[in-house]
Amino acid sequence: MSQDFEPEATRRDAGDAESSRASRGWWDRNADEYQQDHGSFLGDDRFVWGPEGLDEAEAGLLGPAPSLKGLSVLEIGAGAAQCSRWLAAQGARPVALDLSHRQLQHALRIGGGPGDGPGGLALVEADAGTLPFRDGSFDLACSAYGAVPFVADPVGVFREVRRVLRPGGRWVFSVTHPIRWAFPDEPGPEALTVAASYFDRTPYVEQDGNGEAVYVEHHRTLGDRVRDVVAAGFRLVDLVEPEWPAWNGQEWGGWSPLRGNLIPGTAIFVCERD
Repeated sequence: MSQDFEPEATRRDAGDAESSRASRGWWDRNADEYQQDHGSFLGDDRFVWGPEGLDEAEAGLLGPAPSLKGLSVLEIGAGAAQCSRWLAAQGARPVALDLSHRQLQHALRIGGGPGDGPGGLALVEADAGTLPFRDGSFDLACSAYGAVPFVADPVGVFREVRRVLRPGGRWVFSVTHPIRWAFPDEPGPEALTVAASYFDRTPYVEQDGNGEAVYVEHHRTLGDRVRDVVAAGFRLVDLVEPEWPAWNGQEWGGWSPLRGNLIPGTAIFVCERD
């Protein structure tokens, strides 16, 4: 499922439809390699918020584990549903949603899918911008690096999340820390010098020879993210910037112990619906 061309990296505008189409195609092509490279770190039933390795079991950003029992939880951009599998083990009733058919096939490969008993998962293939659920269907929603960095209209996605949450529901999502956009996406010392404006919101796009986007990632500043959350009708109750732990020696793209000890790599937004 690998692509047979070398994409051109550029910075240019990319709207909703192009971004969604590019994300679906990229993850369908690259899901196998992604799960092979990162599956051991992510585990089969571990809830990890980002490359630093912060576990939800430790962080408790969704609430204390005992309080998750019986709650309906929507995971957006679930990939192979590792986080949803952990939620099911805590007694929650998770629904794992992803745009990529191939990622959800990996969820079925690992197990815990439909028909697998009390710990089974509901898997849904859909776009985060148009959630196929009734109003007030869920107690909680979460996303660990899923969907949010890849959409052109984050406020639209957040409003959809708010719609499907019950009053008082919590929405917690993690993204690449916005400061990283000012630095090259490399793990070594060559990437410790600012190379671009933090305030340049132009999307990062990889495109084929015809100029069609095959990968799109959207940059929002920290202030932008806070304003997006509020504009969608949420209250921001916490902003977590995980520090790089001493035990974690891995490099994951531009994340590494060297960089992680100097600048934040992940931002986790904890929001609540009124």
